[in-house]
Amino acid sequence: MSGIRACALADLAPGAALRLVLDGHPVALVRLDERVYAIDDTCSHAEVSLAEGQVDADECALECWKHGSLFDLRTGEALTLPAVRPVAVHKATVVDDEVFVTLADNGEANR
Repeated sequence: MSGIRACALADLAPGAALRLVLDGHPVALVRLDERVYAIDDTCSHAEVSLAEGQVDADECALECWKHGSLFDLRTGEALTLPAVRPVAVHKATVVDDEVFVTLADNGEANR
């Protein structure tokens, strides 16, 4: 399996975010239904942890708790102000109920 073992799937509560540091890189993991998303954990606007914010399942987004910006979990795009810059998206894979993350090269966003 390629990627870094992040956690067991059971460690991810549906509809909530989990902050992990993988190879020195802060990542927010979010489980929505049977999909797992991985994005940079640092807001591009305010340098705070995105995993501390609320998950918006309808928008498939994670909200920054400090100023309310929403980030698309699929693309990393900032959906609402004040953030205008995206965050990087990483590939999350589930194998045998274990979550693996392949970090994007140099924070390259999958846009």
